[in-house]
Amino acid sequence: MNNLLTISGSPHVHTDESIKKIMFSVVYAMVPAMLVSVYFFGLDAVRVIGISVIACVLVEYLIQKYLIKGDVTINDGSAIVTGVLLAFNVPANLPTWIIVVGAIISIGVAKMAFGGIGKNPFNPALVGRVFLLISFPAQMTSWPLPKPLFAQTVTDTITGATPLGLLKEGQMAGKTIEQIMADPNMPDYIQRMIGFQTGSLGEMSALALFLGALFMFFRKVITWQIPISYLLSSFIFAGIFWMIDPTHYADPFFHLITGGLMLGIFYMATDMVSSPMTPKGQIVFGIGCGLLTMIIRLWGAYPEGVSFAILIMNAFAPLINKVFKPTKFGL
Repeated sequence: MNNLLTISGSPHVHTDESIKKIMFSVVYAMVPAMLVSVYFFGLDAVRVIGISVIACVLVEYLIQKYLIKGDVTINDGSAIVTGVLLAFNVPANLPTWIIVVGAIISIGVAKMAFGGIGKNPFNPALVGRVFLLISFPAQMTSWPLPKPLFAQTVTDTITGATPLGLLKEGQMAGKTIEQIMADPNMPDYIQRMIGFQTGSLGEMSALALFLGALFMFFRKVITWQIPISYLLSSFIFAGIFWMIDPTHYADPFFHLITGGLMLGIFYMATDMVSSPMTPKGQIVFGIGCGLLTMIIRLWGAYPEGVSFAILIMNAFAPLINKVFKPTKFGL
């Protein structure tokens, strides 16, 4: 009878999953969006993604090797994920040195300053992105127009406003939604789904991002709670005001496939480290992200709100974890 109960330290559940497998699954999921960015921005997209990934990996290596002087864990793929996500959140024409600054902030400040992977309270790529946006607003809001790879030349890049930027500018000028959507610079729904729109590298194609999300669901890298609650809350909130005044507020489908909403829903809000642990807490987290995103978009001075919304909810994650504690075994 004494051998029926074995007491040992955690973890008590073992699987074949590892940090490396999870991180590289996320990288694979981002490949469609990477290919779309290369198709529309050519070598500029390759440069931004390559520099961002190399800088993030190098910064993490140098900090672990010479400052912390502990184990070097750059092979786990987490720095690569941060590098790709940081690249996805910046324009294709961003100067190389600014990308490196963003990598230093993302890895050095937002991740390693808190102890490394698993200990950072905020999504590192978003911290880097917001820092760059505040520090270098002109460079971070200069959007090159997308151009199919076979039609690209070596001429100077032409920049333009994002769909959300056109919406905000039109509203400030007193235009109706019908007038704003009739602007020849405003892409239609099909173009926005495929990627024929200005914006950051990773927010070009809602379709490519969705395909990658399906892969992560299939691999069980992410669960439904945060993405679905984030998507539905933002969609419903935008839909309510659209129904109240369709001449002043854009329809919810417009918001869903423009800007960084799809990128934030599936790739950044779902960060395991900076989001709540329990399913109920994740639903609350996703709803908060959706509401904050739309509040900033509808009434804020800045046309986009995804980055700020997720970072604000990252700060609330410990409180959400405290409120929605898992039931103790045996109770």
